[in-house]
Amino acid sequence: MQRRLFHSSRQILSHIGSSPVFVTPDVKLSSMEMLIPKVIPKGSEKIILNSLLSIKGPKGEINLQIPEFLKIDSTSNTSNIKIEINNEKNKIQKSLWGTYRSLINNAVIGVTDGHSSTLRFKGTGYRVMIEKDDKGINWVKMKVGRCNVEGLPIPENIICETPSQTLLVLSGPDKQKLNLFAARLRNMRPPEPYKGKGIYFNDETIKLKAKKVK
Repeated sequence: MQRRLFHSSRQILSHIGSSPVFVTPDVKLSSMEMLIPKVIPKGSEKIILNSLLSIKGPKGEINLQIPEFLKIDSTSNTSNIKIEINNEKNKIQKSLWGTYRSLINNAVIGVTDGHSSTLRFKGTGYRVMIEKDDKGINWVKMKVGRCNVEGLPIPENIICETPSQTLLVLSGPDKQKLNLFAARLRNMRPPEPYKGKGIYFNDETIKLKAKKVK
């Protein structure tokens, strides 16, 4: 069924997948076949992840599982990588084209410059600190309106800093793992809509509701 447009101009299509990924001489890419391919059902079709792309740089190394229909060309120009698919008319391949291009681009940026996220603590007595346990493992400890102190161990390759008692800065090469850890911390006390207390992710804002009147 054709989509109905309410304007006369032509619909603009996304060209993220065909955009090259720019790399620096410090970044090295290598690919190897997976011993056991991973099969993901997708309706009547399936996606087969059969190769592992390794991206190394000054900040670390990131491994990505790549589907069989994706082709990575880095031989024509050493300053950029071209991402291609086998069949541009295939709906699944075309929908994942831009996704994998973005994942590879984020990995290249991560091993070159790194990614960062911030958590802001808003509320009376809310604070965050970095402490080591008896085994020498660093933990993010938080006081967020409860009688006990909550927290999580800091994963490998993630750096946490506390410029102030109400601000936590996370940095690391893997954007997905970084934001996943930040989301787990935020879920311990998400912002509530009446007084605005809670943990805010990056530039997150909420609209306050009117107080309930009995």
